[in-house]
Amino acid sequence: MATVAVTDDTFDAEVKNSDIPVVVDFWAEWCGPCKQIGPALEELAAEMGGKVKIAKIDVDSNPNSAVAMGVRGIPALFIFKNGEVVSNRAGAAPKAALKSWIEESL
Repeated sequence: MATVAVTDDTFDAEVKNSDIPVVVDFWAEWCGPCKQIGPALEELAAEMGGKVKIAKIDVDSNPNSAVAMGVRGIPALFIFKNGEVVSNRAGAAPKAALKSWIEESL
């Protein structure tokens, strides 16, 4: 399973109403640290497919969701479970740290 591109319009359907936990990555094309963790998130989406969905939302094209979540800096990662935020973190991290954080939250 690959990462899912989410927009302000599809946020509720893809994230809040998901049957499985969702990791949401708030990112932007110009953000270096965002590009740094992008490949790790793609790999984790493939490795953890079925257990968790990994969604990416471009804050430049979709500012409403970022504002609603109180995102002040990117990359900002949130884990939603049953429509509620159960964990969040900011900044880049190695793949192993991201995987550990996701697994602890499931």
